[in-house]
Amino acid sequence: MVAGVEVDLFRPDEELKRLARVALDSGVADAFAAGDVEATCEILKGSDAGRAWIASFQESAEPWFNFSTGSGFYHSDKIWIENVEIPFDFINDYIVKLQAGEDLARPMDAIRAERDRVVNEYTELLASDEDREAFQGKLGLARVVFPYVENHNFYVEHWSHSVIWRKMRQLGEVFVKEGFWSEPNDIFYLKRTEVEDALWDYYVSWATPEPPAGPGRWPAIIDKRKKICDALRKWKPVPALGAPPEVITEPFTVMLWGITSDSVSAWLGGGDAKEGELRGMAASPGLVEGPARVIFAPEQIGEVQQGEILVAPLTAPSWAPIFGKIQATVTDTGGMMSHAAIVCREYGLPAVTGTGFATSTITTGQIIRVDGNNGTVTVIG
Repeated sequence: MVAGVEVDLFRPDEELKRLARVALDSGVADAFAAGDVEATCEILKGSDAGRAWIASFQESAEPWFNFSTGSGFYHSDKIWIENVEIPFDFINDYIVKLQAGEDLARPMDAIRAERDRVVNEYTELLASDEDREAFQGKLGLARVVFPYVENHNFYVEHWSHSVIWRKMRQLGEVFVKEGFWSEPNDIFYLKRTEVEDALWDYYVSWATPEPPAGPGRWPAIIDKRKKICDALRKWKPVPALGAPPEVITEPFTVMLWGITSDSVSAWLGGGDAKEGELRGMAASPGLVEGPARVIFAPEQIGEVQQGEILVAPLTAPSWAPIFGKIQATVTDTGGMMSHAAIVCREYGLPAVTGTGFATSTITTGQIIRVDGNNGTVTVIG
């Protein structure tokens, strides 16, 4: 009922599309066939049109490419503005689509028509004018506040954290030059109070003839913590801890994470799903069949091919460009207000979220049927 409302979270993807159109219209699209960012930029720098395109890219980059490949909360995820091969690859994909005559625009008319149809059907179910008036009031309020639900993802999680992580890496580089550790990212293996200790050590050594203690202290500590993190990455956590509740009614848990009484029952082996069938939340309508592409990390999104069905634990906002390639999305976690659900509704794609076991049940290349109307995913072959 709030589909079709413009939000800034989609702006980075729209900027990619705009840059692809500019490249094609200005006659510099062939430069992207080089396949390498440095080679492409060298070709672009050789013409006025190419230099103008680079300037346009730089204008888009701040702020819209302060975008993490993950949720934004982790320094380890790549940021577009620091790893320009990521937006360049997406732009090249869009150029290929434009050259093939495809329309990059989201089907807004169809999305809004479906939205209005749903609203009208629910309005007709209400018995009194008073109820209908209350419903319209709540709906109007929801449409006003909805952009804030998604926009914080860009302004807080992505833009703000991108700047924070970038500045932290710059600080880490200062310590690398003084021999405290070997890589800028090593600073993230320190506790907050330890960063303060390292800064004080650095300051005192600068102000006095004494060498800093850091080079003899931190490398061994960081190496030990790296090994601990490597071991933890190999551990697969259990789906949940504690005794499950008999009934789940808390709205946030249901709407955002897709954890319902039925899904918990299915996870515990008490569901009535058929063999080869997964059940989740009917997060975006539609019915499609196609080959699955199972991915677990942002680094794998480049593997997604045209016409595949994305299967993932969950999705991130910066994955938006691949939604122009896929037919549908299936996730392990997430509810009606999860990112995967919202984006699929905005792109007119079916989605089933909160299946629990999609990534451990489905393998890449399998043909699956995604029924976003009923919340089922069926492995066909």
